[in-house]
Amino acid sequence: MPLTLRTHPDPTLADRPAPDAPRRRTGSARRRRAAALLASAVSVCLLAASAPAAPLGVGDRLFPHLGNPGYDVASYDLSFTYPGSNSKPLTAVTTIDAWTTTDLDRVNLDFAHGEVRSVQVDGRPATFTGAGEDLVVTPEEPLPAGSWMRITVRHTSDPVSAADRDGGWVRTADGLAMANQADAAHLVFPCNDHPSDKAMFTIRVTAPDGYTAVANGLPAGVDRVGPVTTWTYRTQHPMATELAQVSIGRSTVLHREGPRGLPVRDVVPAKDRAQLEPWLKKTPAQLAWMEDRVGPYPFETYGILMAAADTGFELETQTLSLFEKDLFTEPAYPQWYVESIMVHELAHQWFGDSVSPRTWSDLWLNEGHATWYEALYAEHKAGRTLEARMKAAYGASDRWRAAGGPPAAPKPPKPGQKISIFRPNVYDGAALVLYALRQEIGRSAFESLERAWVQEHRDGTASTADFVHLASEIAGRDLGGFIHGWLYGEKTPPMPGHPDWKPVAATAAPVK
Repeated sequence: MPLTLRTHPDPTLADRPAPDAPRRRTGSARRRRAAALLASAVSVCLLAASAPAAPLGVGDRLFPHLGNPGYDVASYDLSFTYPGSNSKPLTAVTTIDAWTTTDLDRVNLDFAHGEVRSVQVDGRPATFTGAGEDLVVTPEEPLPAGSWMRITVRHTSDPVSAADRDGGWVRTADGLAMANQADAAHLVFPCNDHPSDKAMFTIRVTAPDGYTAVANGLPAGVDRVGPVTTWTYRTQHPMATELAQVSIGRSTVLHREGPRGLPVRDVVPAKDRAQLEPWLKKTPAQLAWMEDRVGPYPFETYGILMAAADTGFELETQTLSLFEKDLFTEPAYPQWYVESIMVHELAHQWFGDSVSPRTWSDLWLNEGHATWYEALYAEHKAGRTLEARMKAAYGASDRWRAAGGPPAAPKPPKPGQKISIFRPNVYDGAALVLYALRQEIGRSAFESLERAWVQEHRDGTASTADFVHLASEIAGRDLGGFIHGWLYGEKTPPMPGHPDWKPVAATAAPVK
């Protein structure tokens, strides 16, 4: 259902104490991040209080109305109360702490699939209305640039997908999980739903006895009161909204140790624990394999969430990757293939999660790198050579570019199919760019680049231009001319070292 608004608070929520409103501070203390720069570029779009409310955006080429200018979120505090049914709305409270980056008469939040019951700004009631997929909040007093604000929204969160939208909550056989990529976090909670504005998260989930809740980060408390339990989790590193994860189900949480004592926890349907354990115990060795190639794991914990759901994809939600349970129980999938997919999502913890895309056109940096390490792992485990996979990708690359655009300039998503940006051109097509770069600068320089990339941009966002700059710096020469065609050309350039590689006609069998 679309965003609906209610002028009076729900009495079941009104009695809950709101967090103390922070004091407003101004001046040099405000944080300056890439998100603030992107916001300032579109600040001219901010509306005066007398003008009609309108949806805004940070100017993303693929998602023009995603995200909002004028502020930089520091943290989210999310509280969900699960009613024991995955077909009924959850009651929720979302608290956002943020810095303003320009003067604001209004604050736009992304939120499109729930009922808003009340909004407060700095502890005082605020008026609000809907505009497109935005929740537009008007505080009692304008907010000056450089001030600290706290917005508290009491709302519902609907797990039943709208007729024309997928994503957000995923209904499983025994509860719920989340799949917010690329633009669906705001179907679950009000937020600044763009990866350029990362923030810390505290997530609380209250559910009836018999259910277990797990979320991103580390556990920060379990409170049992009567027939319900509340689980609290906190991230130790900033996170993009599209990477948020909450699992609610009749689940078992399994614990083991990864490299250097890293806590590894997996979430599986309780009845499938024994069947899935042979797969789960592979994670510590996969972590060690990735660390050998790109450096220390960037977060506080890792694990796999195996959901009894038919999603058609796996997802790199931060510290707790989402997988379909059937991937591990379908005998038709070879073992090496399943393990390489596990490594794909693991690699994303470095490439996409720790280093997040500045814009969605930079998606190739996420998926190209994850596909790269997936392919290297398949070579390591099953002898399926990277060169053979890249040669096949080269044959299909011109077709992929025609259909979906070049890797660093993908075509916009199809109407009503926003996840259609996840095309072959940003998976194997983008891995092909990395292969060409390695061919050009050599294996040693390329491996140094990979390590430097995730270290230099850890916990931040980065762009295609940043990657080209760092590659040039490490190679000791300007690579802009070489790599431009690989990233932006309509046709695939010649592959260094492989003059015999040619495009394959469209009538040929597709690359799998």
